[in-house]
Amino acid sequence: MKTVTGVFSSPSEAQRAVAAMRSTGVPENRITLLTPGNSDQNLQSVPADATEQPGMAKAVGGVLGAATGWTAGSLLLAAVIPGVGPVTALGLLGGAILGAAGAGVGTAVGGKLENSMTEGLPEDELFVYEDALRRGRSVVIAMADDETLASRYREVLETEGAEAVDAAREQWWIGLRSAEQEHYASQGKKFTEDEKFYRLGFESALHARTRCKEYDQVLSEMNANIEELEQQNPGVNIADPYTRGYERGRDYYQRLCDESKAA
Repeated sequence: MKTVTGVFSSPSEAQRAVAAMRSTGVPENRITLLTPGNSDQNLQSVPADATEQPGMAKAVGGVLGAATGWTAGSLLLAAVIPGVGPVTALGLLGGAILGAAGAGVGTAVGGKLENSMTEGLPEDELFVYEDALRRGRSVVIAMADDETLASRYREVLETEGAEAVDAAREQWWIGLRSAEQEHYASQGKKFTEDEKFYRLGFESALHARTRCKEYDQVLSEMNANIEELEQQNPGVNIADPYTRGYERGRDYYQRLCDESKAA
């Protein structure tokens, strides 16, 4: 399963992209739209974790149905992602992503998620989606069976003005880089030499499968990552910058969660 993602400046742009994707035949359960908060008044009236409930058809039909090609009975979810805040997601794929990001989406949704869907989720990209949502942007995510279909989806998103997830990831790091460089240099380390592996460790701490776990719970996986990198880069100091980056990534995520709770 291939994941295709586009980041948009506004919900309206993202909705148009979803409509374009749906017109190419993308099934409802293979695409989702994530938007920060409940900025649309119609979305605020939709119960969280509900489908086919009173008012659902009207809300979805009025806000998203006609615009995106979704049926009136589509699932619309509102949940809180730790470190992000309120997020609205459309469709079962949206429920799977919210769940992977740590949001409670309820048993009504959990019972409908397909294994093939959850197994295809890019856990190492979720923090990029979350950063985009924190900055008020909207994210469209689609799942493709193969690279040929994925390429077609990317073309549609690009035509609709999407920013690629790789570009969003670089923007996220650019926003952190100066502070991390200063912190690393204060420890007598050379950031320019170690940045690559420091960043890999930092990002690893934000992966959905590892964050919020105790250090000893992720130690074996972290050591395996370091060993693999050492095999790929013989003679290079990797363990120290990777570990320091991992620890900073854990602190960073905890700060985001604390700020989100305080907001």
